[in-house]
Amino acid sequence: MKKGYFFTGFPGFICNQLIREVLKKNQLQGNVFVLVLPGLVEKATIERAEIIGELGLSEDTFKLIVGDITKPALSIATEEQGILQQQVTHVYHLAAIYDLAAPKELAYEVNVNGTRNVNEWVRGLPNISRYIYFSTAYVVGKREGTLYETELIRPDGFKNHYEEAKFEAEVLVEGLKNEVPITIIRPGIVKGHSHTGETIKFDGPYFMMNFLERLKFLPIIPRLGKGEAFVNLVPIDYIIQATTYLSFLDKAVGKTYHLTDPHPYRASEIYEIMMRELLGKQPKGMIPLTLGKWFLTIKPMRKYLGVEKEALDYFTWMGYFDSTQAVNDLKDSGITCPDFKDGIKPMTTFYLQKKDNPSFHINIL
Repeated sequence: MKKGYFFTGFPGFICNQLIREVLKKNQLQGNVFVLVLPGLVEKATIERAEIIGELGLSEDTFKLIVGDITKPALSIATEEQGILQQQVTHVYHLAAIYDLAAPKELAYEVNVNGTRNVNEWVRGLPNISRYIYFSTAYVVGKREGTLYETELIRPDGFKNHYEEAKFEAEVLVEGLKNEVPITIIRPGIVKGHSHTGETIKFDGPYFMMNFLERLKFLPIIPRLGKGEAFVNLVPIDYIIQATTYLSFLDKAVGKTYHLTDPHPYRASEIYEIMMRELLGKQPKGMIPLTLGKWFLTIKPMRKYLGVEKEALDYFTWMGYFDSTQAVNDLKDSGITCPDFKDGIKPMTTFYLQKKDNPSFHINIL
């Protein structure tokens, strides 16, 4: 039967890039259905028009479905439910609260209860060929050492409510693997495109760029702690290409993949690479990370620096993601994770072009 692709998380950046890649891989064949919150219909309509124009699609092959994952049956209208029941073969669940500083209630409502609702909806699809769930490598919480794709172990604690909610959500999806053909994707920290630098928001590694940019007037900029922890950064193009390939790979059914950098850099190395490219400087001296964290407990300070205090926890967390399963199953595709150092120039260029545009910066609470 003709493929029908259903996406949550539209018109988000990862989702709209994934739609393009999925359609290209399938010779632009199949219908696309995207679940859109009522408040995002206008933005989604613009993004839909761009994709249709770019790929030369027929208007009737790309449909906006107004709904909400936090509501039963995703709050989809009855007449649309019937169409989706018959046509949807692939579900890509990306909708989530990704903010490290999100309050627990919000993180749980969207990431856990929302995923529970999507799971229930997927169970009722008679023609489902694959359910692709976007988790995060950081469901490991405060566990350290080598961390494997084949594990889903409840840690003793989490660094923030985002991690905790994503762990609980993945537990729900894992429990569905006996009923539905599922592939779970666990990305590392996503950054912009490795060739163009394009992204739509400056979070994750861009907090480090914000920090350096705000302090560039200083004659000497110190390191933040020893920076021995590995920080796993992956460009969006790798995430998109790998996810698309794995979502149509038969042996990926029932598997969970770390889409992480197999050769990550330490925090201190990333800091140096960024400073050299952004400011043409080298770090001198060191501020203890405990002092840095204390500074970021002061709201005006973290807003000025453009850094969420939760981000510093990743500078001391000594975990290492094993991605053997992903690397092996991607081998025949030729898809590999680009080296962070190779993408620093376009990343920096894009940041400098957009750094004064407030729409690229998240609201620091």
